[in-house]
Amino acid sequence: MKSSAPVCPVPTEQQPLNEYQSLRESWFYVWATQDWGGYLKPIVILWLVSWLVAAPVALISFPWEKDPLHFVLSGAGGACVLPILALLQLYLGWVYVRNRLFEATIFYEESGWYDGQTWTKPDEVLQRDRLIVTYEIRPILKRLQYTFLIILGLFGVGAIVWNFL
Repeated sequence: MKSSAPVCPVPTEQQPLNEYQSLRESWFYVWATQDWGGYLKPIVILWLVSWLVAAPVALISFPWEKDPLHFVLSGAGGACVLPILALLQLYLGWVYVRNRLFEATIFYEESGWYDGQTWTKPDEVLQRDRLIVTYEIRPILKRLQYTFLIILGLFGVGAIVWNFL
């Protein structure tokens, strides 16, 4: 008896569902799927580690003895670079997989960059993939967007405080 399921010509590692599973199992990208404590902990750790570079630079610009508030504000802002880059990488990875799952037509490479093909997903596959986007990936992206807004807000508060010093 023959199966009625359509044969997918896309190589296994390029199939959107497998790319999604691979992202969920990745030590880095799984960070965005953790509970709030597990999600915030690496951000705070990266920020604290970034102080190792940001503090000496801020100290040269704003000596602690003469201008402690400018030192703290500039050091805290500088220390945000590494967490922002990590969050941006998380966001871009999840957006890529979201787009691959959401699209009705998938571009793939059979053996190299020179022989790209496209495959149109059957309705069942498209519906499954879009459900994954709706219930699994959108909350992750919303959390990351919310985090970026909070960081932007903190920069705004820092800029206001800076202007009053």
